[in-house]
Amino acid sequence: MQLSTPIDRLPKTASRTIQRLKAVGIHTYDDLIHYYPFRYNDFSVVSDIAHVQPGETVTVRGRIDSIRTIPTRKRITIQKALLCDDSGTLELVWYNQPYLIHLMENHACVSASGLIETFSKIKSMKPTEYEILDSINSDTKHTGKIVAVYPSVYGLSSKTIREKIYYVLDSIIHNSRESIEYIPEKILHKHLLIDLQKALISIHTPQTPAEVEKAKQRLGFDELFIRILSSRLIKKRWSQEKTTSPITVSTIIKNTVQTFIQTLPYHLTPAQNRVIKEILGDMQKKKPMNRFLQGDVGSGKTVVATIAAYVTYLNSKQTLIMAPTEILAQQHFATISALTKNTQLKIALQTGSHKDIESKSTASSFDIIIGTHALISTKYDFRNVALVIIDEQHRFGVKQRALLKEKGINPHLLSMTATPIPRTVSLTLYSELDLSVIDEMPKGRKTIKTYVTPSEKRADGYRWITQQIKDYGVQAYIICPLIELSDHESMSSVKAAKNEFEHLRKNVFPTLNIALLHGKMKSKEKEEVMKQFKNKMHNILVSTSVVEVGVDVPNATIMLIEGAERYGLAQLHQLRGRVGRAEKQSYCLLFMSSKDSNSSRLRFFAKTNSGLALSELDLKIRGPGEMYGKQQHGYADLKIADLTNTKQVFEARQAVDQFFDNYSLDATPRLKQIIDSYQINLIAKN
Repeated sequence: MQLSTPIDRLPKTASRTIQRLKAVGIHTYDDLIHYYPFRYNDFSVVSDIAHVQPGETVTVRGRIDSIRTIPTRKRITIQKALLCDDSGTLELVWYNQPYLIHLMENHACVSASGLIETFSKIKSMKPTEYEILDSINSDTKHTGKIVAVYPSVYGLSSKTIREKIYYVLDSIIHNSRESIEYIPEKILHKHLLIDLQKALISIHTPQTPAEVEKAKQRLGFDELFIRILSSRLIKKRWSQEKTTSPITVSTIIKNTVQTFIQTLPYHLTPAQNRVIKEILGDMQKKKPMNRFLQGDVGSGKTVVATIAAYVTYLNSKQTLIMAPTEILAQQHFATISALTKNTQLKIALQTGSHKDIESKSTASSFDIIIGTHALISTKYDFRNVALVIIDEQHRFGVKQRALLKEKGINPHLLSMTATPIPRTVSLTLYSELDLSVIDEMPKGRKTIKTYVTPSEKRADGYRWITQQIKDYGVQAYIICPLIELSDHESMSSVKAAKNEFEHLRKNVFPTLNIALLHGKMKSKEKEEVMKQFKNKMHNILVSTSVVEVGVDVPNATIMLIEGAERYGLAQLHQLRGRVGRAEKQSYCLLFMSSKDSNSSRLRFFAKTNSGLALSELDLKIRGPGEMYGKQQHGYADLKIADLTNTKQVFEARQAVDQFFDNYSLDATPRLKQIIDSYQINLIAKN
């Protein structure tokens, strides 16, 4: 029996239980023992019944003297059992569990854990956990110790998961003749880590809280080690590849690019110039570039990407630019078209609602092709593509690279994001990519003034917005409250936005022109609304938060965010970045949906304009999964690792360095198997 054994072979397990385990990603015994508890119940205090006191959480053992069901008027049944030991009796109480009558026959041996209460001077317990024993002295799994509690799944109790894990621990981990360890002993010793067998036993069946912490330290380290090692191997493999389209930057090209930069409507910042140098340096190498460009909204990433695309054009090669939404693709098309209006560049926009490329053959007639990620799954001939630019997809995965290779190209890749990413996150999750950061804003940009607006000042806030629009001709965004914490826009969010739009139009801003934007609208409708807003046909744009309102509207200077306390700091920063895109003073008003909301986090946001500082705090408060979305960005495999634990992140990186210097993956077959499996899963997620 091995850890790779399918869970279908678990004994005494119903098929529906197997299916429910598979539904949460548990397919093998190895998956099962890496399904970790999220908390623990301490039932380690075992007491005679006579000595228990109200308010204590204890475990008692005894025999069932009697058990009965009591019906109530509210269609609720109460099951009451009398548990006896040599010292006394205790009443056990359950609700709506009539099957217990047959399960606990008279004189059945039972161990029960829970809080002791009194009712009519009778001591009782509503057991949190209980189990029927073969004899009064039998070993227990669910009571009388520190008991692991697992994430609940419909139709799958924590007790069931615990029993299945105990079986694997007993069958394989405790009694295994072969070591399941895969990290070299010297690395474990250097970082003061316990062995894997002990860690797995301790995480599921700890004797003390200290054991749990040591287990978490080891298992969290493993997650970081595997991820960083995998990224390092990918980077090593990429470094050995050769690009199909090398780029040269001759003196003539350099002078042409310099002339182009001088025609731009603004001066580049030192940070932009530094990043351009890094990108062009990569593009001149024989191996394909894999660079990750990070910069706040409005910091000038698009012009940097345009210059890289222009150099590609001067080398008679094409550039693909991919965005996650049609609106962002349209924004890039408009911005890049404006920046290159004095050149001979031919630019195509290819989305669901707008198609400049009519056939396979016409694709080759454009220098830059802008669209969504569906571009690379199309059948166009992209063999002349030398540069691929990805916007707001933090992980351009191995699968997408494979798709490009199938088209006969191994291009330079530039991934861009406006989402501020903490250093520990970039070191851990994107370590296969080279990082560039635009860490300053263009000159002339004024700091956005941000205010946390209490409910009693809501009316004043609305009057101020009206006055700003009438006096200065500016425009405003109003972001509707987040109804559900989800990566996808729900119908309830859309309904709330429509209701808010009608309320604002009729009751708050009756003299102003207001438009509505949400994700369930058709692409052409959204495009038309944004076009009208940019052309100043609307004073206010009411929008849901999940719609990317990223079109550059310099005249929009006010951002009002409803229910601001429901958003993460990184998301608030993204929304705030939609204003302040010109030299006019801009404002961000944070409206809270509840008087009881804790506004300390929002006050920190109001006085902090550094996206990186905000993302660091957001990471500590919410964790990476909630910040960026587990499904989209692949945080689900980090079950225990804490990316705010800078020490552990750097130790894991050191361990990977030590492994590369002293060990071979081929000489550690179990580690190679884990890495191969991880990379296959990574491809599947992208």
